[in-house]
Amino acid sequence: MLKIVSIVIRVDDLPAQTEFWKAALDYVERDPATDDWVVLKPRDADAPCIALDAHRSERVLPPRIHLDIYAEDQDAEVERLSSLGATVVPWEGRPDDADYVTMQDPEGNRFCIVDRPDWAGWSAGGR
Repeated sequence: MLKIVSIVIRVDDLPAQTEFWKAALDYVERDPATDDWVVLKPRDADAPCIALDAHRSERVLPPRIHLDIYAEDQDAEVERLSSLGATVVPWEGRPDDADYVTMQDPEGNRFCIVDRPDWAGWSAGGR
């Protein structure tokens, strides 16, 4: 049996990205950060960790992988994340009835905020 425990994101500025993702997800450092690595874990939930790896990598658009982050109040979360330095990514191909908003962190790593007002009772099983 396999289980996803950590999702790794390559970053340039480890301290800044650490602060962004801690604030964005309410995560805490699992162990003290090194010069090029930190693992952030959920403060109170059973969810995958986010590991930040300070190694330069080329950005590819559209990205081959991204995070879907569920939100009970999508508009409020988009506004909050924007205040932390994230930006909304405009996309002409977005369906009119899309339940997600595509965003990117301060370094351009993309993620979607998915509107799921009933997600608190959600269990694994997909989007």
